[in-house]
Amino acid sequence: MILGCSGLKLTDEEKAFYKAERPWGFILFGRNISGPQQISDLVAELRHCVGWHAPVLIDQEGGRVQRIRPPILQHYPPGQALGDLYRCDRALGLRAAWLMSRLHAFDLQRFGINVDCLPVLDVPVEGSSDVIGNRAYGGDPVTVTEMGRAAAAGLKAGGLLPVMKHMPGHGRGFADSHLELPVVTVSREELEAHDFPPFVAMKDELMAMTCHVVFTAIDPDNPATTSRKVIDEVIRTEIGFKGLLLSDDTSMNALAGTIGERAANIIAGGCDIVLHCNGHMDEMREVVANVPLLTGLARERARLVEEGFPTADATDEAAIRAEFDAMFATA
Repeated sequence: MILGCSGLKLTDEEKAFYKAERPWGFILFGRNISGPQQISDLVAELRHCVGWHAPVLIDQEGGRVQRIRPPILQHYPPGQALGDLYRCDRALGLRAAWLMSRLHAFDLQRFGINVDCLPVLDVPVEGSSDVIGNRAYGGDPVTVTEMGRAAAAGLKAGGLLPVMKHMPGHGRGFADSHLELPVVTVSREELEAHDFPPFVAMKDELMAMTCHVVFTAIDPDNPATTSRKVIDEVIRTEIGFKGLLLSDDTSMNALAGTIGERAANIIAGGCDIVLHCNGHMDEMREVVANVPLLTGLARERARLVEEGFPTADATDEAAIRAEFDAMFATA
């Protein structure tokens, strides 16, 4: 499991809980952010509780999904703005995606954060919920694939690991899965042509996150996150992803049942890791009670992640930042 925490520093109850339960990793949100030293101290405190250099994740995409904001870090544009550059000049857009991810890596490494939940590989369709919206690079799979690859490469060049999201595709959701369950009714052939290709192209990445979306052509009864059919037939077989599969947040209202039931269903569906984000202690205890230890293939996939963190290149930060800022100043 990957867990959140409640505030800017750990409570005594949280410290005792994490030491006893030893989550595989942690994730930070805006409520956990107040200043550079505070972020570094919190990350170090989380790792101290579990006794190893555990993965610490964050959603640092740019645009409206940027957990660490000014004045701590500069504001970055959303994926759509990068995609707009790509549509004007392919090489310029790809360079922008790489540069911004390389800057995310510079930024996050300072605090000890080593996983960014990026790239967004969803391919929206007209009329879909803006829960993805301008977070996406574009509305066609070729743009999303090429920009996603560039973004992932920039993170890895800086020593961070990416998490692809939201597998096998949230772009057709006509509801916000934070609030309700999106149901996608198009044919499997349409999904294979439009939604799945970016994930197929990037199937060799080490981590991916599922979507809380029902695909009626595959499993009309369960969202992808808890669907053994979607995970086995589509994610693991058709897409060919062999890496560590994380659920999207357990506390999102697209999922039915209690938090404990949701966590159990996530594991039963085939995800390797249950993600729980809000830091509520009563909910975290429910997750723990329904999630087994990492064993078997899940443990092996986690080990590959643990051993797969790249070494940062020697790129000059000032030069990268100047190039990126100039690119958007002239755009």
